[in-house]
Amino acid sequence: MSRSKRLTDAERMEIVRAAAEGVSTSVLAERFGVSVRAIQYTLKADAERRTDAAIPVSAVSVKVTAEELASFDAVLTAAGIESRAEGLRRLIQAAGGVFVPDAQMAAEMARYRASLHEVGNGVVQMARQMTQANRTGRGAGSEFTELRLAQMRGLARFILDSADEIDLLLRRRRDAMQLQATAALREFAHAAE
Repeated sequence: MSRSKRLTDAERMEIVRAAAEGVSTSVLAERFGVSVRAIQYTLKADAERRTDAAIPVSAVSVKVTAEELASFDAVLTAAGIESRAEGLRRLIQAAGGVFVPDAQMAAEMARYRASLHEVGNGVVQMARQMTQANRTGRGAGSEFTELRLAQMRGLARFILDSADEIDLLLRRRRDAMQLQATAALREFAHAAE
């Protein structure tokens, strides 16, 4: 096998086609009389060429509500982008860090998860005590004291407050992501001018 052999453009195209069909690099190297590394380099160069050419080959389809579509159209208009396809393309290209959950959100969600876990344990224990009271014939009335009622009300209040806090947290995160996405659209709109 000669390492100094140079592949022609036609051979390179044949290598790319054969590799796409599943032919291994070692078989291709033997067939074309070059090293495995030369085959790998040819395939890598072709992949980079396709990336650089940025030929759209994938389609995105998503169903949204009428309100979501109207909001998206308003953002596109404000950014000076003429089509939804171009807006989506720009968002996808700029999505590097926009849609990644941040550390603060992860920490808050972990805190809520731990709190809800504690609440769940408390509810399970109360339910066990009430079930045991029913089994022993003492009746739920003797176990279901004012203290238990106050605890149940407190747990219900905690769960409702937690749900409100989680909703607020997620709304803030969504608003921050919307601002970042709008900024990305504006940046691309200005770059296109």
